[in-house]
Amino acid sequence: MHKLLIFVHHPFDQWNAPDWFPKKLEQEFPKVSVLNLPDYKRVDEEIVDAEIVIAWSIRPEQIAAAKKLRWIYSPAAAVNQLMFPELINSDIVLTNAREVHGPVVAEHVVALIFALAKKIPGSVVLQEKHIWGQQILWDEVPRVREVAGATVGLIGLGSIGRAVAKSAKALGMKVIAVREHPEKGSEGADGVYGPTEIDEIFRLADYIVLAAPVTATTKAVANAERLARMKPDACLINVGRGPLVDEPALAAALREKKIGGAALDVFPKEPLPAESPLWDVPNLLITPHTAALTDKLWERHYALFSKNLRRYLQGEPLAAVVDKRKGY
Repeated sequence: MHKLLIFVHHPFDQWNAPDWFPKKLEQEFPKVSVLNLPDYKRVDEEIVDAEIVIAWSIRPEQIAAAKKLRWIYSPAAAVNQLMFPELINSDIVLTNAREVHGPVVAEHVVALIFALAKKIPGSVVLQEKHIWGQQILWDEVPRVREVAGATVGLIGLGSIGRAVAKSAKALGMKVIAVREHPEKGSEGADGVYGPTEIDEIFRLADYIVLAAPVTATTKAVANAERLARMKPDACLINVGRGPLVDEPALAAALREKKIGGAALDVFPKEPLPAESPLWDVPNLLITPHTAALTDKLWERHYALFSKNLRRYLQGEPLAAVVDKRKGY
């Protein structure tokens, strides 16, 4: 028997594996023994003989103790929390859920673009005050604008970036992107730049979308210097991970009206503390890490994981393998 250990306990309900998930796996894969832990109390003892693990994160000492562990499936797309030497230097295969989240997060990006372009947050505030704000909204700078004809700049051209590019093109937008290896292709973008040309994305785009993994080169990729290169009516959107943005620099740029607006779905510390100054920054739209939410989430996880589990049991290469040296 192959032991599969699941420990994805989280205070937010949807991040936890539903009861049907392990039951369906056991029915479909009789040679796999599935243990879904309700919390983290027994992880240390159960991981010792586990062959496969589904988890958000694992401690280095648990990796050292898991002598039979061969494969980790992360239900997240970002795996920077797992990038420690004990795992990187091991033979354990790490796969993630980037293909699960990409299309859903891309929908959220499009929603944020429209919300910023059409000043939806401002309309909601005026509605709560019973104010007919047509003139008010029009007089605000930057003005309400059309999305068609605007330029989306993608920092990252993975599963999220590719899906955003497809949707943006369908809306009549121009798409430019930066990726580590431009020679791999445009993925539907009108122009692709290398990492050394990232400043051009900030200079040219009307909507800059951060959808890159967190690595040593992408931390604070949206820093004060690059924010200063943006058009005065351009907007920044982050659906990647919180560390991609220099938050104090972004807050300053918005308060000083050097850029048109921003939308953040992810933060270095979550939940965002009630005392965070970001709550009161003008022209900043905050969504509470909801970009990947969908009622089909665990059905998508099951489709991807079960496909990979079948491959694993047959000795075939797995899909969505993370390059542990690169961190994505």
